[in-house]
Amino acid sequence: MGKASQGGPRRTTSFVMAAIALAIGVFAARANAAVAAETGFVLNTFSFLIWGALVMWMCAGFTMLEAGSVRTKNASVICLKNIGLYSIAGLAYYVIGYNLMYTDVGSLIGTITPFYGSTPDEIALLNGDEAAAAKVVEAGSYSTMSDWFFQMVFVATAASIVSGTLAERVRLWSFFAFVLVLTAVIYPVVGAWTWGGGWLSQMGFKDFAGSTIVHSTGGWAALAGVVVVGARLGKFRRDGTVKTTPPSNVPAVTLGVFILWLGWFGFNGGSQLALAGALDAVAMSNVLVNTNLAAGAGVMAAMSVSRPLLGRVDLLAVLNGAIAGLVSITAGPDVIDHYWAIVIGAVGGVVCTAGIRMMESLKLDDVVGAIPAHLFAGVWGTLAVCIASGGDILTQLVGVLAVGAFVFSSSWLVWKAIDMMFGVRISHTAEEMGQDISELGIEAYPEFVVVPDQDDIDELRALDEER
Repeated sequence: MGKASQGGPRRTTSFVMAAIALAIGVFAARANAAVAAETGFVLNTFSFLIWGALVMWMCAGFTMLEAGSVRTKNASVICLKNIGLYSIAGLAYYVIGYNLMYTDVGSLIGTITPFYGSTPDEIALLNGDEAAAAKVVEAGSYSTMSDWFFQMVFVATAASIVSGTLAERVRLWSFFAFVLVLTAVIYPVVGAWTWGGGWLSQMGFKDFAGSTIVHSTGGWAALAGVVVVGARLGKFRRDGTVKTTPPSNVPAVTLGVFILWLGWFGFNGGSQLALAGALDAVAMSNVLVNTNLAAGAGVMAAMSVSRPLLGRVDLLAVLNGAIAGLVSITAGPDVIDHYWAIVIGAVGGVVCTAGIRMMESLKLDDVVGAIPAHLFAGVWGTLAVCIASGGDILTQLVGVLAVGAFVFSSSWLVWKAIDMMFGVRISHTAEEMGQDISELGIEAYPEFVVVPDQDDIDELRALDEER
């Protein structure tokens, strides 16, 4: 009986081991074979949806970063601006933006046909026609609306850059009006030139995930807004010195940067645009690693140069160094030699920190440092493609200059038009009270007692005397 009871487990163990070996053999054979067309279709579609959702979560990161960077009296408006801009971006890109960017693009722009939707074969499949599945798979490698969703969250990111730059003094509805034009027309035109197959794409312009197409576009639009709207009251004193405006919630700002860092894996990883084979899996893995390395290098570089450039180890500069590293690598995260990601990210951190100092010297008020982090680092990242990702320096320069000239000039005209029609800036009284009370009637931190800033009071009195 003892021997019989021992033999049973041994036979069972042998059977399990044989089954495992067989399963490994089957899966190995399948791994070496090409992925079936429908399986590839499902994997690619699922990849778009998951990465797109992760990029959408970056909106939460921008909200936390901006709400923590402004004074408490403006935090509620920041929250409304960010959920509003995401909603406007989605609607505008659905109604007209995607078609301008991707549908029947010639050299400059796609079609002005409104709305975008599933193909007739996809609709037939949804209506129960199982035979349409083969046609859907044959027509493309992913579902139509999964691609739309992934592209849409990118345009929302570009709009978020403008929000943080102009915080605390731009009128809510004027900002929303600009976001509508940016997401419906300006951004799609840039996208048509590049990802849509337009003239820059035909020249060989390279921008893997949008250092220029997304981040510099948002940065140029924000810079035009700064020029038109002007600086916050008292930010630059009459004697030429800069008034420090520390963030109201440092943990929220830091959390926002970590959320953005996480979302960037979807931003860059999803831009592989496929996950249907070993090549895509390996390439996507490299992209994510390079993204992470560049961000870390940006942090350390910004930390190293912040004291000589800014006079202190500046936490906000360090946090922006992470964003700058991420922006810098976004144009070429597919670089194979990973050490180049460290170099590119580190230079991005230095460029951003120096850019913060330059913005102050030019008396351009950027509340969150978005222009140095997204525009300056975006330009650097686009040119850095020439180092290790096969870009041509002349073509990359043409792309940077063309996008910059178009976005800045068109954004400036839109800001000026809005200013003439509605006004872009809140009143001095509203700015002193805070937008939460003046525009929303709700405070983010109602239990706090707001103490008037003496510099702001002096500035208001000086303005009154000039009148």
